[in-house]
Amino acid sequence: MGKELQVAALESGTAIDHIPSDQLFKVVGLLRLQDLKNRITIGNNLGSRKMGTKGIIKISDKFFEEDEINRIALVAPKVKLNIIKNYEVVEKKRVTLPNIVIGIVKCNNPKCITNNEPMKTRFDVIDKDKVILQCHYCEIKINKEDIILSKGK
Repeated sequence: MGKELQVAALESGTAIDHIPSDQLFKVVGLLRLQDLKNRITIGNNLGSRKMGTKGIIKISDKFFEEDEINRIALVAPKVKLNIIKNYEVVEKKRVTLPNIVIGIVKCNNPKCITNNEPMKTRFDVIDKDKVILQCHYCEIKINKEDIILSKGK
């Protein structure tokens, strides 16, 4: 008889569900949750019928802007967002990768101008399913596994 421990109920805020366990802390970093003063509950390696294990993050009294949320798609494209008000899920959102990603990902080419000048990176998303990006400046292609997040510029 397995009792399942539920992550604390949320009165108002955002629950980010179905995060691959190995990407949970990347999502924390992408959303800069460490800078928030909101109450945050993080569960990881929770059982999931679909995924084996998953992570979940609940952020009290926080609703994200579209561009903040879409960053998550870089590392966790199947994430579900539940917008919660008065303990009820009022909206479910899926993350979608934008067509252009600016200033979030570091270019893997050391000779790229973005690694040698103080400027934001810019990538075109050339495959949203597989998550393949192409640098706007040096045209190198980067696969999902090789994405390095830039240090908050």
